[in-house]
Amino acid sequence: MNEFFGHDIGQFLGSDQAHQSSPRVNIIERGNEHELQLLAPGFSKSELKLKVEDDLLTISAEKEHPALKENERYTRREFSLGSFKRSFRLPENVKVEEIKAAYENGVLTLHIPKVAEQRPQPRSIEIA
Repeated sequence: MNEFFGHDIGQFLGSDQAHQSSPRVNIIERGNEHELQLLAPGFSKSELKLKVEDDLLTISAEKEHPALKENERYTRREFSLGSFKRSFRLPENVKVEEIKAAYENGVLTLHIPKVAEQRPQPRSIEIA
């Protein structure tokens, strides 16, 4: 009964519940790098944290909701800018120390360069 023609009953009653979701991600692989794009509108660059530990890339952010003034209440609240945390296992062939990040128009973009493929050098082998 909570779902009625595709709408949550809380929407009709002005519920203050925000639907939590993880930020959406695009990952693009190119010949020399991986590009990760994370959609994080509403956060400032200083609120975003990036960390690599044991080949695990973690992106997180925290934001405080502004307090309502006296005699104020939400009749509808859809902004869900609280916090998030996403982790990604990095492939073995990346240069962790050369990862670059930029944040523009609500999109965090990481350029994760690949290690050049190491092919064994041809060599002659003497027969003993």
